[in-house]
Amino acid sequence: MDRKAIRAFLARDRERAAALKREYHARRHRASRGTAGLAAGKMLREYARRARPGWPTARDRAEDLAHHVALKRRIDRAAHAFRPR
Repeated sequence: MDRKAIRAFLARDRERAAALKREYHARRHRASRGTAGLAAGKMLREYARRARPGWPTARDRAEDLAHHVALKRRIDRAAHAFRPR
């Protein structure tokens, strides 16, 4: 790398870059009608399965389900705070 390229990188408008990144992902999400997130999840799952072929184990699945059930109970208990009074 040359010094000029490094200086240009350091001087770039980071807020503008972040805004452009958000706009790009919002356009992709709208165009895919939400399936982009599902596709990303599928790719992550496939990667995890290649990295750990035995994943998820029965224990992993049971722990995950228990976590979701506990979270659902907490959400149900807190739901009254968001109801109109």
